[in-house]
Amino acid sequence: MPRRSAVFRLPVVLRRSAVAALSGALVLSAFTVPSAHADSGDGDTQVLLAVVNAGQPVVLGAMTKKTVTLSISASDNSGIKDAYGFLYHGSFDNPDGSAGPGSDTPLTCTPVAGSTTTSTCTAEVTIDPNAMLINANAGTWHIWTSVDANDFDYVNKDSAGTFLMKRAARLTADATPEPVAAGGLVTVKGALTRANWGKGGTYGGYAGQSVKLQFRKAGTTGYHTVKTVTSGADGALTAKATAASSGYWRWSFTGTDTTGPASAPGDYVPVTAG
Repeated sequence: MPRRSAVFRLPVVLRRSAVAALSGALVLSAFTVPSAHADSGDGDTQVLLAVVNAGQPVVLGAMTKKTVTLSISASDNSGIKDAYGFLYHGSFDNPDGSAGPGSDTPLTCTPVAGSTTTSTCTAEVTIDPNAMLINANAGTWHIWTSVDANDFDYVNKDSAGTFLMKRAARLTADATPEPVAAGGLVTVKGALTRANWGKGGTYGGYAGQSVKLQFRKAGTTGYHTVKTVTSGADGALTAKATAASSGYWRWSFTGTDTTGPASAPGDYVPVTAG
């Protein structure tokens, strides 16, 4: 019989949190977690790597679902029999968001070519930001996994790996006047917004962030930074710069641990002789 504790054979039950119900937001919230939850194991089974989305942050807009791959690599001298996994935000004892197959649905395990001991186990996870997330879920998520070997060795990991779940950002840019005399001032306005998860596909202003004003000369391919400003109320942006040649003006944001990067489409301003 497998030595993996019976508590981990229970299905993961997903429920809407009371907070989400009060706010009207739909959240894939805290699942029922077994009381015995510390890392455990028996034998030489090891989790070698646990990643989501090939190790890249998962960036989600306000409405569009995204499907990412959960991948668990594990080894045992007898080979890997099966693996389980899910994703959660917050503490394991009291998570406020979750996604994935759960603790009762096995991942698909495939032996690594040329190896009798190591397998890679995967599952596709579809995340709906409007129905499964709230803004507070942005940031670091954890990967829970449990792996069984052919000789009944096993390992359970509360956090076998982590990844970032980010709110998508948007930027706009409007440069005036058009045209402008050589050596004259261009005023570039815009706004930095980010997805409001669980709020019907809306985007809200992102204030207090460093955003770069960039310029690309006509006929070239690369932008260079002219200056950096801080986004104001509702994410508003404005800056003035000297126009030396015709080209494209835009705003660019590198992102944070909770919000993805964004760049506005360039706004073309022709420069005329003085």
